[in-house]
Amino acid sequence: MKVIVLSENTTNDPRLGAEHGLSLYLEACGKKILFDTGQGDLFAENAKTLGVDLAAVDFAVISHGHYDHGGGIRRFLQENRTAPVWLNPHAFEPHFNAAGKDISLDPALLDDPRIRFAEEGTSPAPGITLYARADRPWLFPLQTGGLQQGTPDHLLPEDFRHEQYMLVEEDGRRVLFSGCSHRGILNIAAWFKPDVLIGGFHFFRLPLDDTLASYAARLDRTGIRFLTCHCTGVEQYEFLKPRMSRLEYLAAGDEVEI
Repeated sequence: MKVIVLSENTTNDPRLGAEHGLSLYLEACGKKILFDTGQGDLFAENAKTLGVDLAAVDFAVISHGHYDHGGGIRRFLQENRTAPVWLNPHAFEPHFNAAGKDISLDPALLDDPRIRFAEEGTSPAPGITLYARADRPWLFPLQTGGLQQGTPDHLLPEDFRHEQYMLVEEDGRRVLFSGCSHRGILNIAAWFKPDVLIGGFHFFRLPLDDTLASYAARLDRTGIRFLTCHCTGVEQYEFLKPRMSRLEYLAAGDEVEI
């Protein structure tokens, strides 16, 4: 399995741009897949620089309904004329940040016939399955980070029912892709028990303290190989790294074989 980071908060390649967002290209199970699209056009511009042909992608998966993961859907639909885009059925519901700013996806995209909604266990291709895990009990408390849902006049704490995860099973390994892990990285790791977990931890607002150290210890005990990025936070990653034996960071332009 090959994974190339098309956009992320950071990059070590001077040819590429970076933004608060995430987009991954992967080749697995005989398919070419786009997982998230970042905020807008950047993932496509970086893809050209990296030699990734978006027109050849078989399907796209959007992890959840926030602009920094699905803001580039329209650009993808322009670059690729055939591939479906798989989302959680709740992805186009309104979402707001802690300040009440709208961070939703563009609802006009609902008119496009290539927008598809995944049920629990939908398989876009053999060996690849989409899950929301909305029915699973919380093993660790949900932390919303101030994110909200509802309407501007009636905002409620997020429940993140619009989030979904992509499980790839190939060569005897289970690799899980999670955009922001809003439902809790500790919960997600326990629910799926993958061999490898790729995605953000949503730790970037957390202080570098004993609580974060306890999260690191719990994650390390799972034995999972973590490839993290985006909303984990660079400072938080540097804090976690010496406390976790199988933790790596992915920046825009990075390529990894799994």
